[in-house]
Amino acid sequence: MNITTFRAFSSRNYRLYFTGQSISLIGTWMQKTAVSWVIYTLTHSTFMLGLTLFCSQFPSFLFSLIGGVVSDRYDRYKVLLATQIASMVQAILLAALILLNHYEVWEILALSVVLGIINAFDVPARQSLVYDMVDDKNNLPNALALNSSMVNLSRLIGPAIAGLILEKFGDGACFVGNAASFIAVIGSLLMMRLPKYIKKPHPKSGFGELREGLSYIKRTPSIMFVLIMLALISLMVLPFSTLIPYYARDVFKGTATTFGVIDSFIGLGAFSGAIFLASQKTGANLKKILFINTLVFGAGLVLFSHEHNYWLALLFVTIAGFGMMSQITVSNTLIQTTVDQNMRGRVISFYAMAFFGMQPIGGLLVGSISKWVGSTNTMLGEGVAALLIGLLHWRYLHNEKLKLKKKQVLVQPVVPAA
Repeated sequence: MNITTFRAFSSRNYRLYFTGQSISLIGTWMQKTAVSWVIYTLTHSTFMLGLTLFCSQFPSFLFSLIGGVVSDRYDRYKVLLATQIASMVQAILLAALILLNHYEVWEILALSVVLGIINAFDVPARQSLVYDMVDDKNNLPNALALNSSMVNLSRLIGPAIAGLILEKFGDGACFVGNAASFIAVIGSLLMMRLPKYIKKPHPKSGFGELREGLSYIKRTPSIMFVLIMLALISLMVLPFSTLIPYYARDVFKGTATTFGVIDSFIGLGAFSGAIFLASQKTGANLKKILFINTLVFGAGLVLFSHEHNYWLALLFVTIAGFGMMSQITVSNTLIQTTVDQNMRGRVISFYAMAFFGMQPIGGLLVGSISKWVGSTNTMLGEGVAALLIGLLHWRYLHNEKLKLKKKQVLVQPVVPAA
């Protein structure tokens, strides 16, 4: 790690965003951990864990395309501020529900659906606005990698804090902590000094702009491939996290703290991977890094799946977390550094669809399959799926290399005979 790892911090707006979002995300992971633990404690069902993931993310799949159009048509800053305030209200309602100590599973699921709808508008606006926060656009890949380090550091810290709070103070304290954490991110947004928003004419309807975004993706194979790979990973591999409460409670005979520790080690691996990415020099071969880390992700899950030694399991899940990080960060970076500025919000909405849309379906799939073949075999299957997706990626890179060589041969100048 060196000073270039944090070069995006030279932008004041980005420093504010990073600080506020870091605090808020710790609260978010505290709430996610608490929700999973509460649901599993009430139901003892891995299927219900998958259903919880479905409820929190599938609405993002349904509404993210609309969110992308909104991000491109309106002031992204105001959209992001509105979604953060709405998220804070949702967190307050969930905290109140838990503190009253008279709640049903369906009420938690309903509020998870509300958060999923909010995220459909939040993600395209937030991801697109990062571009405007960075003064030197050459630092954009670094800013996106630091974003990932922020997300994964919070995943390292949040679940560990949540595990302790769940045992010492009860689940209500986790939800209150998340609600309070939104004060930081809203405050940081209000302190920013962004360029004045200039409203642009939009002769096409929202539906027309949506079709325009889809046509743009079809005309840009490199972006389409990244989206397809992310969708496959989100469907078949990323839902592995829904099975972690099972490992904590039934495999390792642990408590809420055990669950928090395992989740934190996933975060430790992902944070390490994000710092590794942030330290890459400008022009690094991100596609190759994505391919290698997909294999690392799969290998980590395969090794973790049937491991009953707690400390070895933590090592393997850390390896999986390292590989997992690239799926989100590198995919986002490849898109952000390739996409046309006017298409940014819409293309990122397709990215959100691939990420948020496939995961909840995969969560239900994982929950259902685990009932038939067992949770450990399901985890093994997810690891194997990651390895196969990695091989697909290798084939794509190999074909790209062959096309480049063929192109170089075609354009090679003919040297006249002496």
